[in-house]
Amino acid sequence: MSEILICGVDEAGRGPLAGPVVAAAVILDPARPIDGLADSKKLSEKRREALNEQICRHALAWSLGRAEVAEIDAINILQASLLAMQRAVAGLTVVPEHALVDGNRLPRLLCSARAIVGGDACEPCISAASIIAKVARDREMVALDAEFPGYGLARHKGYPTKGHLAALRALGISGIHRRSFAPVRRLMAH
Repeated sequence: MSEILICGVDEAGRGPLAGPVVAAAVILDPARPIDGLADSKKLSEKRREALNEQICRHALAWSLGRAEVAEIDAINILQASLLAMQRAVAGLTVVPEHALVDGNRLPRLLCSARAIVGGDACEPCISAASIIAKVARDREMVALDAEFPGYGLARHKGYPTKGHLAALRALGISGIHRRSFAPVRRLMAH
C-alpha cells in the first residue's frame, strides 16, 4: 500500500507591520529525506537558506501563496493568513490527500486537514513549509528595502522593532505598511 500524500502548510509574516503574509505548502518525498528540518525561527539565516534549496530540489511538490497588504487590511491578518495558505495548497502541482497545518485554525481546503499547534517544530513537512515561506518572505523584504529606503526592512523584515517604529514616525507610512495594525493606525491618527 502506498503512503498517502501529505502536505505541510505554514505561513511567515503574521506579526510584521509591513509587507505580505506568505504561506507555503510542501509535500516531502519519503524516498529523499532532508536532515535538519526544524521550525524556521530556530534556524540561522544561513541554515534556512541551505535547507530551502534542498526542500525546493527534493520535495515532491512545493508552492507559495500570499495575501497582500490591501487584503490583510480588508479581511484581517488571521483571514489573510488562511487565504495565503489556501492559495499555497491550491498551487501544488501534486494534489495532496491530507494537509497538516501549523497553528490552531484551518484554511478551507479540498483535502482533509489537521491543525497542529507548534507543528513547525514536530512535523517535518510543516517545518519545510515554515522554512520556504520564511526564506521567500525575507528575500522579498530585502528587495522592498531598496524600493522603500530608510525603514530598515532588510534588517527587521517589517517587524515592529524600535528602529522600524522610529522610521515610521520620521518618514511616515508607506504603501507597504499595514494600516489595520495598531502601531500604524496610531500614527495615521496624528
